[in-house]
Amino acid sequence: MTLSFTKMNGAGNDFVMLDNRDLSLALTKDQIKRLCDRHRGIGADGLLAVEPATNGGDFKMRYYNADGGEAEMCGNGARCFGRFVNHLHGDKLVKIQFETLAGMISAEFEGDQVRINMSAPHNLKLAQNLPVVDTNLTVHSINTGVPHAIVFVEDLESVPVHEWGAGLRYHEAFKPKGTNANFAKVVSPGSISIRTYERGVEGETLACGTGMVACALIHHELTGAASPVSVLVKGGDTLKVGFEEPSKSEYTNVTLFGPADFVFQGTVQL
Repeated sequence: MTLSFTKMNGAGNDFVMLDNRDLSLALTKDQIKRLCDRHRGIGADGLLAVEPATNGGDFKMRYYNADGGEAEMCGNGARCFGRFVNHLHGDKLVKIQFETLAGMISAEFEGDQVRINMSAPHNLKLAQNLPVVDTNLTVHSINTGVPHAIVFVEDLESVPVHEWGAGLRYHEAFKPKGTNANFAKVVSPGSISIRTYERGVEGETLACGTGMVACALIHHELTGAASPVSVLVKGGDTLKVGFEEPSKSEYTNVTLFGPADFVFQGTVQL
């Protein structure tokens, strides 16, 4: 089987993009895993497929991690998904709504930048003291479409992201599904830098959109930083997280604004 694909990246978080509007594709977990393999496939942090809407949206977004498992949401992937759909329609769209397992998401286009409206965050918990590897960490957590654990540190470069990230990802406190793990440093009020260990990738990625949103909201919770919060990711890009807080710790109109770039198109044998 020959499969046509587009490769995209959002702030360094890279994806295989597939047009499945005719529902002709039914890839297995192993096939998705092989496509995302950086040595034997195309190479990506995940795979995104465009499918017909079934619940009132314009389209449906299906997102799969590099391990082949389907996930609820991906912030960088959602921006790439939006721009990919716009490309399929001759770049004539201004705004779209699409269905995800985390709820309805909207995307607006400004050149090669995309602003997405996220689903409402939930399950906020602050200052959990958790044993991780050989230390105790103060861990904050929130679900921004997928679950995230956040640890603020003084020295972001020296953080053992893989060891602590894996420790949090599989921690008893986040069973049974586990969590993504983020390590953040305050650069200045309203500006943070982060590194992320992604569930499903099982390692550090250059960026994670839902992780950026999670860290920005926790930064607001801890410091009162105003919207929007600037978030610098390992890939070098700075994105903006906007939000409204009509009541304490209840967030609405949460947005993520940043790049969604085309890399190349091609075909691959399955």
